[in-house]
Amino acid sequence: MTIHWVGTGLSAIPGLRRLLAGNVPVAVWNRTPDKARAAVGDLATDIRSYSLPALAGAVQAGDVVVSMLPADRHVPLARICLDKGASFVSSSYISPEMAALDQAARDAGVALVNEVGLDPGIDHLMAHELVADYRQIARAGDTVSFTSYCGGIPSYPNTFRYKFSWSPLGVLRALRSPSRSIRDGALREVQRPWHAIDAYDAPLPVPERFEVYPNRDSAAFVAQYGLDPEWRVQDFVRGTIRMKGWAEAWANVFAAVERLAGPEGDAQLAEMADRLWAEHAYAEGEPDRVVLFVRLSARRDGAAVFDKEWVLDARGNAGGSAMAQLVSTPVALAVEAVLEGRLPPGVHAAPDDPDLVGHWLVEVGEIADHMARVNHLATA
Repeated sequence: MTIHWVGTGLSAIPGLRRLLAGNVPVAVWNRTPDKARAAVGDLATDIRSYSLPALAGAVQAGDVVVSMLPADRHVPLARICLDKGASFVSSSYISPEMAALDQAARDAGVALVNEVGLDPGIDHLMAHELVADYRQIARAGDTVSFTSYCGGIPSYPNTFRYKFSWSPLGVLRALRSPSRSIRDGALREVQRPWHAIDAYDAPLPVPERFEVYPNRDSAAFVAQYGLDPEWRVQDFVRGTIRMKGWAEAWANVFAAVERLAGPEGDAQLAEMADRLWAEHAYAEGEPDRVVLFVRLSARRDGAAVFDKEWVLDARGNAGGSAMAQLVSTPVALAVEAVLEGRLPPGVHAAPDDPDLVGHWLVEVGEIADHMARVNHLATA
């Protein structure tokens, strides 16, 4: 039994080091082995030059393949796992192509586990915990509201109200994406994130106001989080969080993204990304910050009956950037769960099993500088 960890980029190292310190052999695959040696050579004894054929030739039944590659590379690795009788883990969203492998994975008896990073990942765990808690008092006809906001922000505020921990091109392309969410009981669709920016007052030890906006298709997660069809969904938003003042600081960026929306603008967008990277990247050793707020509330006959919120605030330290620790540690926890046989065959997102959710949240709490579960009714 071997863990094949593929990719040693910026968000991979803390989780990889956790597995390297364990008792299961780990083969570290990277396109440039020297970069992998620089990152984990003090622990890793098996570092290999990555190619898809080389990996396919090495994987055996019972192994686990971890993909920290870009999202469009996951399905080929998952298919190798199906062929070999191995399991698969990634932090990325489940694509339609990955979802289509569910029956094949069940037939092969292997788990293809995705959405076990930060967002998606830790946010899923918090959502499952809140929904399970509320279900104990829920009644048909209750009106429920759910929000989940996550983002990486500078530890030390700057005039741009943001810093890049990886290529800005992905951030700029995401600004082109439309979103679907539920607000005031109706579907809310916007073509650009800056068309739906709201304020968010976070219950941190020192209260702080942020700016938030919905991303992707929030409505698709109503069923995944187990909201009962007999509950009336008033609000349901999964979104991104930014520092107060971000929208104003990024006004010129928004205008440029809109102007360069067509395919002919891709080259210019890439040039813009290079400039932003040069001007607003984290300096070597500069700590980053990650915040995550997941809240579920419910009303019955006009009165609040449930209102709880998970609050996470983490900053980079000697263990790595906050982003890297919070993305890769859940990945490592998922690998451990697969090896223990705690995740069944098929295509899965982050688990909703109460024991796993509780264990993983304890591990996340060890990373965070502040993590709490706030009962807003008790503090009202």
